[in-house]
Amino acid sequence: MPRLNVVEPADAGSKVKKTYTALEKDLGRVPNIFKGLANSPAALHAYLGIEQALSGALLDEGERHLVYLAASKRNECLYCQSAQVQLAKQAGLDDEAIQAVRRGDPADPKHRALVELTHAIMQTRGHVDDAALTSFRDAGYTDAHIAEVCALIAQSTFSNYFNHVNETDLDFPEAPPV
Repeated sequence: MPRLNVVEPADAGSKVKKTYTALEKDLGRVPNIFKGLANSPAALHAYLGIEQALSGALLDEGERHLVYLAASKRNECLYCQSAQVQLAKQAGLDDEAIQAVRRGDPADPKHRALVELTHAIMQTRGHVDDAALTSFRDAGYTDAHIAEVCALIAQSTFSNYFNHVNETDLDFPEAPPV
């Protein structure tokens, strides 16, 4: 049971109702995370604004979901892992690639580089050594990609921590165990 108020569409103010209408159009429903974040329209719009900005990233949709998955696994957020498993599948990733990222052991070298940098940034709180950056660049990524990984980790951590605080009810199929 969530610890914060659940802002249902019928109870939402005009700014949030407009956002809910867009979410329903895009997702077919309003996921529970957004019903919790809507307690503060500013927090809801900040989260969605980051998501919108990152949709134009150099990292493709699948790569972005890999970072989200790796960060959500590291932050032990079942809600986000469950959502990201579904979204990663929609982005064209297969079950084995998704599970490998959640285990921290992807077979694909570029996926491995993304996961390793994500873990390194999170483990060191951003104080990664030059070797981590060189390894990432050697996998074919650029400094722009490094900046995007940092932004994706920030957004994922925002949602992970919010879901921990809120104890958001899971409204996605539960992520399988790894």
